[in-house]
Amino acid sequence: MISTCTYPLENAASLYNSPLCLLPSQKPKKLHPLGKRASLIEEKNKGEKLRNLERFIWKLWRQEDLVSMTTSLSRDLIFLILQFLDEEKFKETSHILEQESGLFFSMKHFEDLIIGGKWNEVEQYLSGFTRVDDNRFSMKIFFEIRKQKYLEALDKLDRAKAVDILTKDLKVFSSFNEDLFKEITHLLTLDNFRENELLSTYRDAKTARTIMLIELKKLIEANPLFRDKLQFPNIKSSRLRMLINQSLNWQHSLCANPRQNPDIRTLLVDHSCRNSNDPYTQLATNNQLLVSAQKTEGFLPMCANGPFQLASPPVQTPLNAWVSTPSSMSHPVVSGAGVGLGGPMNPSVAAVSKGLGDSSNMLKTRLSAVPDRMMLPAMSPSQSNGLQFNMAEELPKTVARTLNQGSAPTSMDFHPIQQTLLLAGTNIGEISLWEVSAREKLVSRNFQVWDIGASSMTLKAALIKDPSVSVRRILWSPDGSLFGVAYSKHIVQLYTYFGGNDVRQHLEIDTHIGAVNDLAFCNPTKQLSVVTCGDDKTIKVWDVATGTKLYTFEGHEAAVHSVCPHYKENVHFVFSTSVDGKIKAWLYDTMGSRVDYYAPGHSCVTMAYSADGKRLFSCGTTKEGESHMVEWNENEGTVKRTYQGFTKRSLGVVQFDTTKNRFLAAGDDYSVKFWDMENCVLLTTIDAEGGLPASPSIRFNKDGSLLAVSANDNKIKILATVDGLRLMRTYETHSHIASRPPSDAPAKIGGSKTLEDIKARSAGEVNPKKAGKLAEISSPAQFRSLKLSTHVKADKISRLIYTNSGNAILALAFNAIHLLWKWPRSDLNLSGKATTKVTPQLVQPTSGILMTNDLIDGSPDEIVPCFALSKNDSYIMSASGGKISLFNMMTFKTMATFMSPPPVATYLAFHPQDNNIIAIGMEDSTIYIYNVRLDEVKSKLKGHSKRITCLAFSHLLSILVSSGADAQIIVWDLNHWERQKGCFLQTPAGRTAAARSDIQIQFQQDQIHLLVVNETQLAIYDMRKLECIKQWTIGEASAPISHATFSCDSQLVYSCFLDGTVHIFSASNLQLQCQINRTAYLPSGISSTVYPLVVAAHPQEPNQFAVGLMDGSVYLFEPLESESKWEVPQATENGSASRSEV
Repeated sequence: MISTCTYPLENAASLYNSPLCLLPSQKPKKLHPLGKRASLIEEKNKGEKLRNLERFIWKLWRQEDLVSMTTSLSRDLIFLILQFLDEEKFKETSHILEQESGLFFSMKHFEDLIIGGKWNEVEQYLSGFTRVDDNRFSMKIFFEIRKQKYLEALDKLDRAKAVDILTKDLKVFSSFNEDLFKEITHLLTLDNFRENELLSTYRDAKTARTIMLIELKKLIEANPLFRDKLQFPNIKSSRLRMLINQSLNWQHSLCANPRQNPDIRTLLVDHSCRNSNDPYTQLATNNQLLVSAQKTEGFLPMCANGPFQLASPPVQTPLNAWVSTPSSMSHPVVSGAGVGLGGPMNPSVAAVSKGLGDSSNMLKTRLSAVPDRMMLPAMSPSQSNGLQFNMAEELPKTVARTLNQGSAPTSMDFHPIQQTLLLAGTNIGEISLWEVSAREKLVSRNFQVWDIGASSMTLKAALIKDPSVSVRRILWSPDGSLFGVAYSKHIVQLYTYFGGNDVRQHLEIDTHIGAVNDLAFCNPTKQLSVVTCGDDKTIKVWDVATGTKLYTFEGHEAAVHSVCPHYKENVHFVFSTSVDGKIKAWLYDTMGSRVDYYAPGHSCVTMAYSADGKRLFSCGTTKEGESHMVEWNENEGTVKRTYQGFTKRSLGVVQFDTTKNRFLAAGDDYSVKFWDMENCVLLTTIDAEGGLPASPSIRFNKDGSLLAVSANDNKIKILATVDGLRLMRTYETHSHIASRPPSDAPAKIGGSKTLEDIKARSAGEVNPKKAGKLAEISSPAQFRSLKLSTHVKADKISRLIYTNSGNAILALAFNAIHLLWKWPRSDLNLSGKATTKVTPQLVQPTSGILMTNDLIDGSPDEIVPCFALSKNDSYIMSASGGKISLFNMMTFKTMATFMSPPPVATYLAFHPQDNNIIAIGMEDSTIYIYNVRLDEVKSKLKGHSKRITCLAFSHLLSILVSSGADAQIIVWDLNHWERQKGCFLQTPAGRTAAARSDIQIQFQQDQIHLLVVNETQLAIYDMRKLECIKQWTIGEASAPISHATFSCDSQLVYSCFLDGTVHIFSASNLQLQCQINRTAYLPSGISSTVYPLVVAAHPQEPNQFAVGLMDGSVYLFEPLESESKWEVPQATENGSASRSEV
C-alpha cells in the first residue's frame, strides 16, 4: 500500500519521518516516489524543537475539550443520554449524538463502518471529533481512508469514480506532498495498480480494510484530540432512570396532600397529588388502598408504616437549598441514621414511562426504575447544625474498648472480613493480633530476623550498630489470608493467617537499605504482589508467593514515605510520595514515572482512595508543622478541594483514613477530626475521653463502624458507632469461622513444616471438637416464641424470608399464596423491627388481592416453590410450578409474568450488583441468566444432570455457586458465565443417596465460606478451593434435616429437623450448642406430621430466627431477655451431643 507509516506513535520525534505529517508552515522536501521514508529535516536546534513539540502535545492531552461542552454537568447529561439510548437499543441515534457532541468516540462503531466500506459515514462520524487539517494524526487518518476508497474504485475498474475521489478527496493532500499526489494520479494509467511495486501485495478490499484499521486505531489513540474520548465513563446501569425516580420521589414528598399510591403517567410536567380530574395525576381507584386497621381485624392496611410507605412530607425547603449528591455506596441492608441514607424509595413512584396498569410492559422498566441509592441533601448554612448532628450519629465516637498494647503503637489495620480483628505494630518492633470485642490479644511476636544467615551484610551491620527496630507499617492482604510488616531496618516479613491465633511465618524479604517506610498489596498480574518503599529513595514490587523482585522504580530524590497502588479500567499503577513533598505515579514497567508534581506545601503525605476507588485524597504535614488534606483531580493533577480545621502547628506527620465513601478522619491536636468528603469545613472533633498523643495513628474497619486510635501509655482505644457496638457484642459471644483452610498455604511456611504436613492436619480438622454440655429447651418458659396469626387459609410453608429491613416476614405456601407479616412501630417496639414482644399484623389490601403465583396442573408434591426478594424490599419474583411472577410488595399487584414452563423454575436469585439480572435454576438442570429489563436470556449454563435446588452469589469471589438434585456443587464465573470447577457432595458412610437430594447452599458473611445442607449433613466449604473444612452428620436413628441457615453474623447455624426439633450450632466448629424440642413451642396433642420445613434468620439480630411449618404456621424464636443469646455451654471432657458427628 502507498505511504504506510510505520513510525512508533509514542515518539513525537518520529512524526518527521512521515511524508504526510509535515506542518503547513514547513516547505515540503523532495521525497522518494510513493512516499518512502524521508531523511530528517536538517535543523540547528532540532532537539529543543522536538522537546517543545512533546510538551505541546502533553498540554493538549491535559486540556479539557471546551469546544464540545461548556460545563461538566452538561457533559455528564450527554453521557447519561448516550447510556439510555444504548440500553434502549437506539443505536443510530446514539452514534449521531456521539458525533454531534464530540464527547465519546465509539471505536466499535468506527470499526464496523470501516469494515463495511461505508466511507461517507466514516468521514461524517470522524467530522464530529477532528478535521483533516487539525494535526498530523488527523491528516494521516483521512489520507488512509481516502486512499483506500481510491484503490477500491481502481480495483473495480470504475475510473470515473476514482477520478472523482482523486480530485475531490485526495487533492487536499497535494499541498503537503506534491510528488506523492502525482504518483497516486499515475495509478490511473495502469491497467492494474498492483503493477506498482509497493502495491503488488494488495489482495482484496476486505483484507486491505482490516490492515488499514489496525493503523487507524493506532493513529486515533495517539491523536491528542481523541484524548479521554475513547473510554465511556463507568456509570451504573440505568443511571438516568434512577435520577428521574429520585426527582419523582422528591416531587411527591413536596405534595401538600400526598397520595399513598400515586399513579405517575408523565414526565412532561411536575408531579403533584391533585384532584382526581387532573389529566396528568389521576389515581386509579383500585390503587387507593386507604383503610383503617379497625375495619379489618387482624390485618394491617397496605402502606401503613415502614418501607412500604412514602415518607411524610417534610417542611418545604426551597429547592435551591438542596444539592443532589447520590451516594456511591450500594443500598444498605440496614437503614443508616444519617440524612438521606434511610430506607428504600417507594416503588410506586418508580414508573418512568409506563403507568401502573400497563403490566405487559412493566417488566422492562420497573426493576431498572427502582433506585438502590438515595439522594443526600446538602443543607443550607442555617440547617448545618442539624446536618452535622445527624452525620455525627454515623461516626464512631463512643470509646467501646481500651487495649493495653504494652508498647507505643505505630501502625494498625483491621481484618477485611473479620472486622473485630486488629493488627498492631509498635515502636519496639512488636506485632500483635487483637480480638477487640473480647479485649483479647490472640498473638504477640517480638521482632527477630528469621534467617540471619541469609541476610545482607548491610542489615547485619545496621543491627549490630543499633539493634532497636520499630514497625513502620502493618497491613492485611485484601482477602485477609496474610499480612505484611515493614520494619525500620531493611526488611519486610509476611505472615500467613489461618484463623484464631494461628499465624505462621511465610516470607522474609531484605527489601531496602535503611528503613522500609510503607508497604501495600497489589495485583498487577494474576499473582498477588507487595509494593514497598524506603529510605533508599526506591519503590520495589515483589511476588508474594516466591519473594522474587518484579520491578524497581527509581526517580525520587529523597526517602520515599508512602505508596498507594490502584487500578482503573484494567490499568494498574502506583502512586509514591517522598519526604520532600514529591508525588510520582508509575506503571508496572521500566519507563519511569508518569506523573511528577508536588504535594501542597511540599508536605510529606500519604495518599488513599475512597472505598469505591473513585476519589483520591492525600494528607500530610510540612517541616514547619503545617498540615494539608486535599482531594485530587486525577485527570488534571490539581487539587480539587482543600479541607480546613487543622491546628496551625501539628506535631509529627498527621495520619488519616477514609470510610463509607463519605467521611475523612485525621489524628491531629490530641484528637480525631472528621470531615464530610463533600464539605471542606471540619464536621466534628472527638477527643476519645482524652489521653491521645498530639498526632494519633488511626484506622477504620471496613464498614466504618469501628475506629482504632493510638493513645498514650501504650494503649489503643476502639471507638464505635451504634452498629459497631452491636458488632462487638456479637463477636464477643461467638467464635470465628477459620478464615481459610491450611491447604491454601504456600509450599513452604516458616520452619520445617511442609504443605503435606498442613494437608494432613486439615484432614484431621474435618472432625469437630467434642460437643460440650447440651443446652436443651423443652418448655415455653425457657425461651421466647411467637406464633404469627393468619386469617388466610395457607398450605404448608415452603419458603420463608425476612425483609432486608428486618421489620417483616414473607412466606410462600405450597398453594402459591404469599403471606406478609409486618411489625408496626409502637411504644413497645420503637424500632419497628420483628420481635416476639409485639404481635405483627398480616398485610392485606381491602380489595382482597393476594400475591398468588401461577399454577399448573399436576401433583402438588412435584411443585418446587421459590422466590427472591429485591435488595430494597420493593419487589419479589416468585414461582410455584407455573410462570415466574413479578409482584409489587406495596400493592401486591402482579406487574408481569414471564417464562412459561416447561422448564419449570425451581430457584431464583438476584445478582448482588444488578437487580435487573437474575439467575433462574430450572427443573431440566439448566440455569438461565436473565436480564429482566431487556427481557432476554444472557446465558444458559449447563452442567447438572438433575434439577437445580439452590443458587448463591459471592460478589467477593465473583462467582455463582449452584447445587442440584444430582448432589453436585458447581462454581460459575460471573464475568463470562463459564464453569470453573465442581464436586459431588459425599454421602456419609453407611447411608444411601436420597432419591431427591435437596441440597441447600448459603454463603457466610465473609463471602468465602459456604454452608452446604442436605437431609443427612451440614458442611462448610472454603470456595476458594472448593474444599470441605467442617462437617456434621446425623445419627443413624435420627430424623433428617429439613432446612438450615446461617445467623445474620454467620456465627450460628439454625437447623430444623423432621421430628420437630430445632438445633443451634456454632458455625466455627459445627458443635451443637442448643436444642429446642417440639414440646417447647407446639401445643400438646398436635400431629407428629407437623414439623418445620424452613428456617429464616433475622437480617440484623443474630439471635432471632423464624420457622415455617407443615400446617402453614410460622413461629418466631428468641432467647430470654435475661440471657440475650442462645446459651453457649462450657465444654466438658466427657460431654456428648445428641447426634453423632463425623
